[in-house]
Amino acid sequence: MKKFFAFLAVAGALAFTANYAFAQDQAAPQEETVAADSTVAEAPAAPEDLLAGNKDVPLHQALKTKFIEGGAGFMSLVIICLILGLALSIERILYLAFSKTNTQKLLQKVEDALAEGGIEKAKDVCRDTRGPVASIFYQGLLRADQGVDVVEKTIVSYGGVQMSLMESGLSWISLFIALAPSLGFLGTVIGMIQAFDAIQAAGDISPNVVAGGMKVALITTVGGLIVAMILQVFYNYILAKIDSLSIDMEDSSIRFVDTLTKYYEKK
Repeated sequence: MKKFFAFLAVAGALAFTANYAFAQDQAAPQEETVAADSTVAEAPAAPEDLLAGNKDVPLHQALKTKFIEGGAGFMSLVIICLILGLALSIERILYLAFSKTNTQKLLQKVEDALAEGGIEKAKDVCRDTRGPVASIFYQGLLRADQGVDVVEKTIVSYGGVQMSLMESGLSWISLFIALAPSLGFLGTVIGMIQAFDAIQAAGDISPNVVAGGMKVALITTVGGLIVAMILQVFYNYILAKIDSLSIDMEDSSIRFVDTLTKYYEKK
């Protein structure tokens, strides 16, 4: 599953890069055509004019224009953070969705299996059921002959293992959440440096000289913050799912120990 999402992330990055290169290739012939026909017709509006005056500009075209204006270097890094972060988030969401188990039904099956065929049949039930709860029950049943106290300690220890598996990859998502706005702020600083370089070269402080560098600075910052906010929503959703599963694991583990204790008392 992780290899699939890694491939998906790389494919998305390559597709976005190819789309950006195609946009640049299309922009050059259009500029040459405008230069050749400038004596006959008025030049077409710039992308800024399209975004400011034409409200019918498609969203993807507006985003592409802002991406180019923000600078391909930093904006590409921000987009890569978004793609990788979303790939990891989707992988975690699918993993947690498949980890969800009807614990009430599983406990009933285990109890019936213990009554009908003993420990071995209960192991078969847990082995055929997916999810961390069934895995915890199976580990406890493996040590059922050593007593309830050993089973309880095994459940606690293996519950920590399952929690680590559910939280796998979250550190990378949090890294991209922090990295995206940092890249945006770095682009802001570089854009301001470019603006001051332009002022120094022109020897004059005018809005036209400063506007170019400041625009790059603002676009990269906005891009980084948007990516961080999107990934933060997925991150918090994943944490909420993990909390829900962990509570379910703890509750079902307590009831499993009670079921096993009753089985030993009847036996």
